[in-house]
Amino acid sequence: MKQILRLFDFNSKINYKTEILSGITVALALVPEAVAFALIAGLSPLTGLYAAVVMGLVTSVLGGRPGMISGATGAIAIIIVALAKTHGVEYIFATVILAGIIQAAAGILRLGKLIRLVPQPVVYGFVNGLAVIIFMSQLGQFKSADGSWLNGSPLYMLVGLVFLTMFIIWGMPKLTKVVPASLTAILVVFGLVAILGIDTKTVGDIASIEGGFPPFNIPQIPYTLETLMIILPYAAIVAGVGLIESLLTMNIIDEITETRGSGNKEAVAQGTANILSGFFSGMGGCAMIGQSLINISNGARARLSGIVASLMLLVFVMFGSGLIEQVPMAALTGLMIMVAVGTFEWASLRTVNKMPKSDIFVMVMVTLVTVFLHNLALAVIIGVIISALVFAWDNAKRIRARKSIDSEGIKHYELYGPLFFGSVSTFNDKFDVQNDPDEVIIDFRESRVADMSAIEALNKITERYQKAGKKLHLKHLSPDCRKLLRNAENIIDVNVIEDPTYKVMVNKI
Repeated sequence: MKQILRLFDFNSKINYKTEILSGITVALALVPEAVAFALIAGLSPLTGLYAAVVMGLVTSVLGGRPGMISGATGAIAIIIVALAKTHGVEYIFATVILAGIIQAAAGILRLGKLIRLVPQPVVYGFVNGLAVIIFMSQLGQFKSADGSWLNGSPLYMLVGLVFLTMFIIWGMPKLTKVVPASLTAILVVFGLVAILGIDTKTVGDIASIEGGFPPFNIPQIPYTLETLMIILPYAAIVAGVGLIESLLTMNIIDEITETRGSGNKEAVAQGTANILSGFFSGMGGCAMIGQSLINISNGARARLSGIVASLMLLVFVMFGSGLIEQVPMAALTGLMIMVAVGTFEWASLRTVNKMPKSDIFVMVMVTLVTVFLHNLALAVIIGVIISALVFAWDNAKRIRARKSIDSEGIKHYELYGPLFFGSVSTFNDKFDVQNDPDEVIIDFRESRVADMSAIEALNKITERYQKAGKKLHLKHLSPDCRKLLRNAENIIDVNVIEDPTYKVMVNKI
């Protein structure tokens, strides 16, 4: 029993009322999102709702970030829409299962640490791009069924209800935090619409959410190598996008709560959730930054809120569809707009003049790719590549050498900065082989040999001194540098004197 209580965080000091009410709020916000993403993928609304139930429940129990919400997402929907059109829903279930296996394997292999390679400008761009996407996705609520913009009384009524929702969410925390402001806003707008008989768009106008318990289903597909080749590319992309979005969302929640989640544990949980989602007729998914921020802003910090959200969503589907379908979309639209406002990293705008131009470029580029291509993985990868190239370029320019000749006539080159592929050209320009004395020492106390390009550069400089009949020594090489040079010992004279101690940070995640 103690293990079960500990699993659900019942052994910690949590506010049960806040967790439960926040979970109910998140469940209400999940309904239109899950339905919309399923329709984007060309699937039944129930596949999105079932995915939200399974993903949310499993990751809440097993995940590495309490309080984070997972479910069906637009990023996954965009990836699988082509496969859904060409091969049908059964192939989607198989793809999701395979993607889950890949994600779980990544967690078991402790690859979650790789998210640390994502620079802060990339995170800013990712967050800002998501905020813009969340806001733009709400604009569809201001259109009629034929795609034209609303006008006249329907538009004014919708705008009024949206602003009322936003005002309550903004103002209520200043008065009291006894009940989550977002839930209060939804209930107030729901009550006004019901009592006054206001004609406005509701959840039921999008699609029916009535259904039963998620049915267990083994994908009805040919289990052949040809089938594997069809679903593998989609599964790999789903797994990558899902992990990137989930781990970045986890980092954002970590910053807000000033706590630290486990990336590897979250990867395993996401994989397990996707596997079960595929077997229980769901379209799969990953962490949802919008719903996660709703949950965190309501004060939820434990696993209970996510569990409540998933179970309440299941209750809505099985028993409360008639009531939930009457919830005004204006209330949910106002809620999501406030989420977009809260998601946007406004601090990134205030620091524009203080940030390096390269970082600003990366941030803007990631934001634009996220907004216009809706490809979160591509946006992050582009940002990381640009940041890495800028870092390499900056470090390539920083290598320098202090030159001196001692009393014995030996010339010393004291290197500063890393020797790697980007700095090889500058390194070669530092030496005056023809005019140097017969004995030369290159001191690596403030430098290090980083890669094979650096080793090749040392080989070439050694050959130049040998051809000139001069002797070259390498001094203060660290153990890892000497290991790299082991294959070149017959060419390079490694004279190690008073090697400095190099300490390596151990990753405990």
